[in-house]
Amino acid sequence: MGPKVLEILIAGGWALVPILICSAIALAIVLERCWTLRRKSVLPPGLGDEVREWARKGQLDPRHLEALGQGSPLGELLAAALAVRNRPREQIKERIEDTGRHVVHRMERYLNTLGTIALIGPLLGLFGTVIGLIRMFMEVMAGGIGDPARMAGGIGEALICTAAGLTVAIPAYVLHRYFRSRVAGYCVQMEKQATALLDELTQPVAATASTRPRRMPATAPGAG
Repeated sequence: MGPKVLEILIAGGWALVPILICSAIALAIVLERCWTLRRKSVLPPGLGDEVREWARKGQLDPRHLEALGQGSPLGELLAAALAVRNRPREQIKERIEDTGRHVVHRMERYLNTLGTIALIGPLLGLFGTVIGLIRMFMEVMAGGIGDPARMAGGIGEALICTAAGLTVAIPAYVLHRYFRSRVAGYCVQMEKQATALLDELTQPVAATASTRPRRMPATAPGAG
């Protein structure tokens, strides 16, 4: 099987080289994203409840916040909210949104490259096809159509490049859409956890205002 595949790759000609390079890059991106976008590394189980418990007990020293921010994307988002916990609700919400944009950008790292490979894969295969056909016609012009082997070489090169381009592009496109969908799902979950923490941080202020004792009306003159 190995020598046969090697023969096919050699028959594809030099136009197959950029397709092989794209396939290697796509494989590296897929493996890296599969490792980085694991659910337990992005959304550690129970982290949201633990952080809200910290907020209730006042365990919000800089050491806790630093460890939280470096642990996971969700932790970084929650740590950003806790860092400005004493500010008004709108300012805390703005900090969460700003941090969220940076977190999402990092989770989508290399996905644009993967999408580009999915786009140019068929084009590179088409380019190899054109090169193979040109080679076939040049062989025909040089030696006529009496030697079928020369024509078969150009046709084989064209078909191999086309097949290789599609073989790289189709999985790259599917995995690009899959990772995009996974990141979108993580964003929804992180938004829920951030909103729950925001409510936890701003709830005591509202509760204090609602439980503040009302001022008793003055006793009317002559009442008695």
